[in-house]
Amino acid sequence: MRIAIFDTHSFDRAAFTTANERFGFDITYLEARLTRVTAGLAIGFPVICPFVNDRLDADTLSMLHASGVKLVALRSAGYNHVDLQAATNLALPVVRVPEYSPFAVAEHAVALLLALNRKIHRAFNRVREANFSLDGLVGFDVHGKTVGLIGIGRIGAVVARIMRGFGCRLLAFDVERKPTLVDELQLQYVDLPDLYRQSDIVSLHVPLTPATHHLIDAAALGLMKRGVVLINTGRGALIDTRALVDALKREHIGAAGLDVYEEEEGIFFRNLSDRVLQDDVLARLLTFPNVLVTSHQAFLTREALANIADTTLSNARAFERGEPLANQVLAERLLR
Repeated sequence: MRIAIFDTHSFDRAAFTTANERFGFDITYLEARLTRVTAGLAIGFPVICPFVNDRLDADTLSMLHASGVKLVALRSAGYNHVDLQAATNLALPVVRVPEYSPFAVAEHAVALLLALNRKIHRAFNRVREANFSLDGLVGFDVHGKTVGLIGIGRIGAVVARIMRGFGCRLLAFDVERKPTLVDELQLQYVDLPDLYRQSDIVSLHVPLTPATHHLIDAAALGLMKRGVVLINTGRGALIDTRALVDALKREHIGAAGLDVYEEEEGIFFRNLSDRVLQDDVLARLLTFPNVLVTSHQAFLTREALANIADTTLSNARAFERGEPLANQVLAERLLR
């Protein structure tokens, strides 16, 4: 069976080539992002595999369906870039990778926190220029601080365990409460306003849905402690970036570690070093010394890439054999 994998990079190709030794699919790797403009490249492929910044709106899905595509196999957990209702109307199943490595994302979130707190990024640049001054590099002990986790699913739970190891007090907000975590980690569930007011560190681990879009807006930022550290390894649009910029300018937010950005499509995963950055909001964000941005790389470990490739191809094999699609995403489902 032929599979077209869109928006590929060297790390995708290596992982899928290795995983495919077990499956034997006819895979074509495409550098182009999947949009209505590039959907014609899917002609002749019963299965297509998009990435997180591909755009599968109703028009794109209609074109894919007309081109003979029978399965959309996402190589991500999130699916906010897919019009699921349009896919359902076309009887075009969409499958995903519900879990590839919660450790990869959780560890990256903590890495952002530690780098920001101890000014590692600034110290690195200083030392390379033979500046060994310590002025301006004062951090704080993470031990004893209150960490607010918004979303305590697979990734959030791993972050909670790591931060508990640092000796932190843990607060959590989630629509589904897990008593086992309360017992294991002495974690306390609270409502969002209380979490904002009490937390020294706030980390986001919820999916992007209409209900969570701009969850962190000006009002939420205003409730947070002055000097709070905000970490986002979820989805960019969980945060109203303009409101964040304003809070950073007022020095209300102590630091922000962002692996995602709400307008990252067309920017992240690309080398734009020889161009002028056209996104004024992102450009302003990058000027703050207390902001650390990485380009959606939290998932990028060998283990996660191997799991993504294996699960994606297993989804395709189940489809090929007419077996139940265990990882199918339905229009009415919400990602947890």
